[in-house]
Amino acid sequence: MTDLPAAVRRMFDATNRGDSEAFLDAFTEDGQVDDWGRTFTGRDELAGWNDRENIGVQAHFDVTGSRTSGDTTTVTLQVSGNGFNGPGTFEFVVRDDRIARLRIR
Repeated sequence: MTDLPAAVRRMFDATNRGDSEAFLDAFTEDGQVDDWGRTFTGRDELAGWNDRENIGVQAHFDVTGSRTSGDTTTVTLQVSGNGFNGPGTFEFVVRDDRIARLRIR
């Protein structure tokens, strides 16, 4: 994970530790998660998504690959926990050392 942008590493580390505050702090004030077309914007909506879909279901991420093109970093990973389990692809846009957008597909 060392080749990932720092904000992306912080988000993965926070999720794997179960640290909701650190997870939210990895995003910009207007940060956004697009979870298969369901969009959550800003700290309050991200906190709700996190409680229902991420740390709230003990999600754990193991990065299997990554590539960066321009301002977008695409990460392949294996997800485990008490929610979705299986492979996934996350696309991150980082602005000012924070995640501006995370698209899950």
